[in-house]
Amino acid sequence: MTGPDRGPVHAYSGGFLGPGAQARRIRRIMSLAGYPLRPGWPSAEGRVAVWGHAPRARRGEAVAQRSGAALLRIEDAFLRSLFPGRSGEPTLGLLIDHQGIHYDPSRPSDLETLLACHPLDDHALLERARLAMARLKSAGLSKYSAHDPDLAPPAPGYVLIIDQVRGDASLTHGGLDGPLSAHLFREMLVQAQLDFPGARIVIRTHPETRDGHRHGHFAPDDARTETITLLDTPVSPWELLDGAIAVYTISSQLGFEAIYAGHRPRVFGLPFYAGWGLTDDLTAHPRRNRRLSRAQLFAAAMLLYPRWYDPCRDRLCTFEELLDHFESLTRAWREDRHGYTALDMRLWKRPHLQAFFGRWQRLRFARRPRPDRPSLVWGAAAAPALGRTLRIEDGFLRSRGLGAELTPPLSLVADDLGIYYDPTQPSRLEALVAAPLPPGGEARAAALIKRITQANLSKYNLSGSLPALPEGHRILVPGQVEDDASIRLGAGTVRTNLALLSETRRLNPEAVILFKPHPDVEAGLRPGAIPEAEALRHSDMILPRSDPALLLAEIQEVWTITSTLGFEALLRGLPVTTLGTPFYAGWGLTRDLVPQPARRSARPGLPGLAHAALIAYPRYHDPVSNLPCPPEVALDRLASGPLPRPPSLRLLAKLQGVFASRAWLWR
Repeated sequence: MTGPDRGPVHAYSGGFLGPGAQARRIRRIMSLAGYPLRPGWPSAEGRVAVWGHAPRARRGEAVAQRSGAALLRIEDAFLRSLFPGRSGEPTLGLLIDHQGIHYDPSRPSDLETLLACHPLDDHALLERARLAMARLKSAGLSKYSAHDPDLAPPAPGYVLIIDQVRGDASLTHGGLDGPLSAHLFREMLVQAQLDFPGARIVIRTHPETRDGHRHGHFAPDDARTETITLLDTPVSPWELLDGAIAVYTISSQLGFEAIYAGHRPRVFGLPFYAGWGLTDDLTAHPRRNRRLSRAQLFAAAMLLYPRWYDPCRDRLCTFEELLDHFESLTRAWREDRHGYTALDMRLWKRPHLQAFFGRWQRLRFARRPRPDRPSLVWGAAAAPALGRTLRIEDGFLRSRGLGAELTPPLSLVADDLGIYYDPTQPSRLEALVAAPLPPGGEARAAALIKRITQANLSKYNLSGSLPALPEGHRILVPGQVEDDASIRLGAGTVRTNLALLSETRRLNPEAVILFKPHPDVEAGLRPGAIPEAEALRHSDMILPRSDPALLLAEIQEVWTITSTLGFEALLRGLPVTTLGTPFYAGWGLTRDLVPQPARRSARPGLPGLAHAALIAYPRYHDPVSNLPCPPEVALDRLASGPLPRPPSLRLLAKLQGVFASRAWLWR
């Protein structure tokens, strides 16, 4: 297998050289992989890149033959995008093959060589493969992942037949094109009926056929009997595979996905996944005699063969990092695909809401809901009487600067059940905390906690110094905004900063109590200030404008009503005592001095709480790439990355503080 250290690479088709998003993405991935495209005529030591065996590859093939240059055949990787390539969405990975291409069985490819010759016996590699297969199923991801979660698959117990588009390269170069192709698809249908007499047959239409890009081999007339159904809706392939008793395919990639979904598909062509003992093959392959496990097949095809690309960080990435991004992208599309009406949103919030929730259907801002769209409202605002409503709030890794100063957020939550700081009713966050972790969730959450603590990150990431602190057992009391919704809805009898300080001192007479005023209160934007003399009656030191992340490294406990700083303390392994009902109380991780909701009976452990609060509940938006992103990218931006911030926001924030009592001016 030839590496990227050979001579320069040339290309001669618009698929590589054009101005479109896909061509730009191809050039970028190839450059990052060590194959930058160069103009001119290749030397005998050079290489020519062509797109698979597409018709437009012929020019490059002719140039390579005349010049003596080697050929590189390029194709989309097996986890591509939300929509098929003909929709215009760029790929998330490339297959760069020096020998052939995976769908042409007439000659070896780099993938076939990996499957035939690589030991594929490394324990860590195979564990990665097993976990990745489980993650794909759990998140419902496949090559094209724009599946409609509202669509139910057929009732289980059917035979699944997978259609493909006419002229598909795996058919053309498997010797199955033209009339033979049409005949073979009919033969496959007949064979399925013979193998399972009387069983229901579901024919799954290819996404490109469903979207009107290319014709398939089956039409509605083929479903003219009661036992045959033509499925042309975007049902999740995973749910479809779960309900199937058998899977029949010619060479579709869905046959590959069927293998790691637990099936042994009946294969009528010679795709890359046939011939390794994991399929029932109509045709034997002369070169494929090795027997592989599902994990070995997956490891070669998904971990070793492709070059995966992270569009937020603009770099090549591991498959696991690609999954983090693809999960975020897919989740955003599935949640936002029908669009929203945002009700009574302040003017300064609208661009950020549009960036988070309006990528596929433009967000509509109005005072009244629309019957055809769910509504978005901010926080605990009154919800419309009719229709579905989601409550929007800042996430727990928000920004580098205060929300009250109108700093744009990197994370928002959208809750369809309640809102996390209102314990009087269930919230989506509570449901996520109580739910089992997805595959790999505990390790991912633990890695996220480690990064947050090592980088000293917090919700707002405010800079500040830390004075010398008194010796002794230090208890941090974070001040709060006293009219904040979390106090109004989640506080017990202790409802003010002064009362919190007083109660903490009463119960800890010998401790060193440190009071940290809330940044919004210090900035004069929200109520909750305590006169210094009053605060010092109950505390040993006041810490204005101090960095909370640095401070948490110097104390032994946190006492709070509902402050998010209590959650940040838990992430750092500190004991937390609550005198209210914050979202992180009641799960067995805090000492709670007021009764907690009985529904919080789960005991998730810290990784479970962190996964729910930092991964599953919020949505993140990358201000650099303007894409939905995973929390790991948000951490990169908060730790060291660029965070665009319009210069006019500070003045606007001050004006908002002056006119805080006239909220209608800001809507």
